Amino acid sequence: MKRRDFLRTGIGASLLSGALPLFGGLESVKGMPASTEYDLAAVRGGNGGDMFDRAIEAIGGIGKYVKSRQKVVVKPNIGWDAPPERAANTNPDVVARIVQRCKEAGASEVYVFDNTCNKWDRCYRNSGIEEAVKAAGGKMIPGNTESFYKEVDIPNGVSLKKAKVHKMILESDVFINVPVMKHHSSTRISLAMKNLMGVVWDRKFYHSNDLHQCIADFCTFIKPDLNIIDGYNMMTKNGPRGVSVADVTNLKALIASPDIVAADAAATKMFGLEPSEIGHIKIAHNMRLGNMNLEELSISKQKMA
Repeated sequence: MKRRDFLRTGIGASLLSGALPLFGGLESVKGMPASTEYDLAAVRGGNGGDMFDRAIEAIGGIGKYVKSRQKVVVKPNIGWDAPPERAANTNPDVVARIVQRCKEAGASEVYVFDNTCNKWDRCYRNSGIEEAVKAAGGKMIPGNTESFYKEVDIPNGVSLKKAKVHKMILESDVFINVPVMKHHSSTRISLAMKNLMGVVWDRKFYHSNDLHQCIADFCTFIKPDLNIIDGYNMMTKNGPRGVSVADVTNLKALIASPDIVAADAAATKMFGLEPSEIGHIKIAHNMRLGNMNLEELSISKQKMA
């Protein structure tokens, strides 16, 4: 994306002027009143782990999603050999807190992996995620060879009819999707739906067969139980890998929802964009895989001191 195009999207100008709203456009979303819990939570102003705790409580608590003796898979962005401050990968503090809370909820095992773009062991190590996960009681598993994947049919897909999916996803009781909030050269932004490309082996197919449709198609087959979008550090340009910390703003934000389309829609607002401007979000909404109309949802917006 050229600089003038980046500025035209809205977030570039807002970030450079320091005028980005607290909730990046979510302030104008009134939403439905909550009954006992919210459909979606947006938290700003804390560290990654504490924002997760606030958000998960608002949408029902970790016990709603993870039960005793269940096998949990957590899928962050770990695709790039880059340090945490570059925001190419998910914040290790967020991942660690999720692992910790799953273990406290009684999970028998919590596994973490990604099908990385750079060399997998360096990505795991230099992202800071491997060390954080192990310290929290989770297990890192590889995704770097085709033998870890099983081909499945995607009967409701339009462009994507088959995919090789990591076996651990297919065997898990709970799947938690934990992307980082970042710019992407092919899809404009990379969020929860885009992050699912990291659980398939043959993702090159997506890029030559209607990328946005394939991203939405895969969501007809794999539906994460929970989506946590990490925006503690947000990559605003040169994604998905980034070039330097100059590409990053310390947004201190986190979005949580079981609805993958709603989560992506809310995070899109943080970029100064409308959900309908992002191809795969609009397609997934029209396929009734979730709701991008945030005004129809009950949303908790919290600012931490």
